[in-house]
Amino acid sequence: MLFNSKGSSFKKLIIAASIPMAFAFSNVSHAAAPLKIAYSDWPGFVAWQVAIDKGWFKEAGVDVKFDWFDYGASMDAFTAGKEDAVFVTNGDALVVGSGGAKNTMILITDYSNGNDMIIGKPGVKSLKDLKGKKVGTELGIVDHLLLLDGLEKAGMTESDVKLVNTKINDTPQALAAGDLAAIGVFEPSASQALKLVPGSKPIYTSAQSPGLIYDVLTVSPASLSSRKEDWKKLIGVWGKVVAYINDPKTQADAIKIMSARDGLTPAEYGRFLKGTRLLSVEEGKAAYVKGDDLKSLWGSTKNADKFNVKNAIYKTPQDIGKFIDPLLYK
Repeated sequence: MLFNSKGSSFKKLIIAASIPMAFAFSNVSHAAAPLKIAYSDWPGFVAWQVAIDKGWFKEAGVDVKFDWFDYGASMDAFTAGKEDAVFVTNGDALVVGSGGAKNTMILITDYSNGNDMIIGKPGVKSLKDLKGKKVGTELGIVDHLLLLDGLEKAGMTESDVKLVNTKINDTPQALAAGDLAAIGVFEPSASQALKLVPGSKPIYTSAQSPGLIYDVLTVSPASLSSRKEDWKKLIGVWGKVVAYINDPKTQADAIKIMSARDGLTPAEYGRFLKGTRLLSVEEGKAAYVKGDDLKSLWGSTKNADKFNVKNAIYKTPQDIGKFIDPLLYK
């Protein structure tokens, strides 16, 4: 999740000298501005690096600038109006909106398919083994949500465990310290924990709850309204990205590009990619159909909204319909 200049404006003004100056400047200024998108370290977001390196946006006729941030900072940049769009989970799109930064989810990139997990210390074999014990996770974020989902399926509730608020980056060390029976964590911290604590293992993962955590591209309504055709072109590029990553003939090259963005080896990054279910344009379109279960972005987002309200991330339930627009899939 790099910033861009508009260096060609003056050349275009000279070419447009025969056009009334006020009109020419207004038209050129708008045309020269790239779509600014904040992205961060998650396979479904890093996947766009393939299109960046391959020059596919230029081929599609859309000017785009991707700006790299830490995840939280990417949301802050969007909220401050410095970016036209940001990649977030569907639940965090609601969080951003509740803070006053209106946004519309126009594309699903993926859902977490194992990269989010509950890891038990040696001897902990299932979620039921956690009853009455301490579980560390960062409260109010997706792995807290994952834990509650797993507990419900195991016939348990949040009150059956003792939650310890633990920053995700600190969870590997917290598990190693021995005071916690399990942690809720996502990659790459999950792999760090498994390596740091021999005998520890995942006892529940997002692969067991497909659609619980969708990752999306969410856009400011103003940019969506004024640049609709450009955003449509971007969705077309995404289809090309997914095909390139999934094709056995080109997958190794794609992983090489993605791993370089993260400073990892292709082998290391390949493991992270397996825990992310990238969605083609058609698969994303299907998830936009209204429904109450996790197969639908609507059902998943309603579930995330309940979680956010329950955990006082914001007080008032959000109007889900204002955040979801399948128009660009048509």
